[in-house]
Amino acid sequence: MIEMVYRAASASRVCRTVVATDDPRIAKEVKNFGGEVVITSSSHRSGTERVEEASRGMEAEVVVNVQGDEPFLKPEMIDQLAEELLSDSSLSTVTLIKEIESEAEYRDPGVVKVVTDSSGFALYFSRAPIPYRKNKVGSRPFKHIGIYGFRKGFLHGFVSLPPGRLETEEGLEQLRILENGYKIKTLVTAWDTIGIDTPEDLRRAVERLRRDRGDD
Repeated sequence: MIEMVYRAASASRVCRTVVATDDPRIAKEVKNFGGEVVITSSSHRSGTERVEEASRGMEAEVVVNVQGDEPFLKPEMIDQLAEELLSDSSLSTVTLIKEIESEAEYRDPGVVKVVTDSSGFALYFSRAPIPYRKNKVGSRPFKHIGIYGFRKGFLHGFVSLPPGRLETEEGLEQLRILENGYKIKTLVTAWDTIGIDTPEDLRRAVERLRRDRGDD
């Protein structure tokens, strides 16, 4: 799985792809397929903190954070985030969203929903079904695709902020940015991913991989 993610990230137009981990087993696997790895502290509370540590010694204006359990990552997703940051110096954080295609997704607390303002900046993220659709107007709600682009300087400052109340209640780290008055620009993507967090996620991912490959 980590090799699939690494290969996809390396196929993007970013200058450098690095796996940040504190697990020697992952580090060994990455080295075995010729990838670059940075060993980080085991005390980090999140992947964002791990990525921030790995980026400290790198000469980069923007950093794109992808998780190693996203086997359906597309290079275009990384390019979309990086290009938006590089084209607009006022942005500090960008992320991807996608239209929700089923009522089951909308109701699923494992699918993070997002509402945005008219300019595409996130107003709120939640595991609850938002917005509440009292008057359905034909548009679909959006879900969050958990891939982020950060301006490097902002990333360093972000990890020093204490976890917020809403972040803790929802279990969503990105709410720390909004709670502290910063903005997150959202970009609509046509691509979807499956983060592998549970055995059911793994089953769904294997089924999708087989469909994509045309296996019986």
